[in-house]
Amino acid sequence: PDEGLILEYILRAIAYPKDLAGKKILVTAGPTQEAVDPVRYLTNHSTGKMGYALARMAMLRGADVTLVTGETSLTPPPFVDTIRIKSAHDLFEAVTSRSEEQDIIIKAAAVADYRPAVVSDEKVKKSDGDLSLALERTEETLSYLGAHKRPGQLLCGFAMETEHMVEHAKEKLTGKHVDMIAANNVKVAGAGFGTDTNVVTLITEDGVEELAKMSKEEVASRIVDALLRLRGNME
Repeated sequence: PDEGLILEYILRAIAYPKDLAGKKILVTAGPTQEAVDPVRYLTNHSTGKMGYALARMAMLRGADVTLVTGETSLTPPPFVDTIRIKSAHDLFEAVTSRSEEQDIIIKAAAVADYRPAVVSDEKVKKSDGDLSLALERTEETLSYLGAHKRPGQLLCGFAMETEHMVEHAKEKLTGKHVDMIAANNVKVAGAGFGTDTNVVTLITEDGVEELAKMSKEEVASRIVDALLRLRGNME
């Protein structure tokens, strides 16, 4: 094997204590793509970096990790079961079909809230006038998981906001029956899509923890730490 693969085996063995050994963790990452016609789709700016960092960190700390990922330019972490999806419906099916067996689910993907109500079989041709697209709601994966969460299972969601971040995240926490929300504001320098850093606030029933700007891998480690504390409180 090449040096890179040898290094990955070494890191998996010694980089971190195995405080997630024996746990199954599912992480979602990246954007979804909602088809308009055979050549166009609606999407967002997510690169998948935060979700991939979470999957890698959970793997290094001993978990059995499943990564459900939208289309990205990233190479999935090694030693992780990677499931590739395109649409919000694909993600819903991939996650809910595997959710029952998971100890922790971390929903870091940027999932479309709406999709075209009708997908054209042929390329939609331009005309001289304007074009309107009728949109319909996509499946609410996080709500489904919260409503069907089994005893002892932990559920972490993400909330990306442009205003009233903490208030909106708290509403999501209670409304969707989630154990923790990792919230950030895309208008803050060093946070949001495409960056190697993030500025995250962790919100639980017990309080709000504001993290400083740090690398996404460091953020991932702090999120895992917080989830382990929650698990300890449940036991």
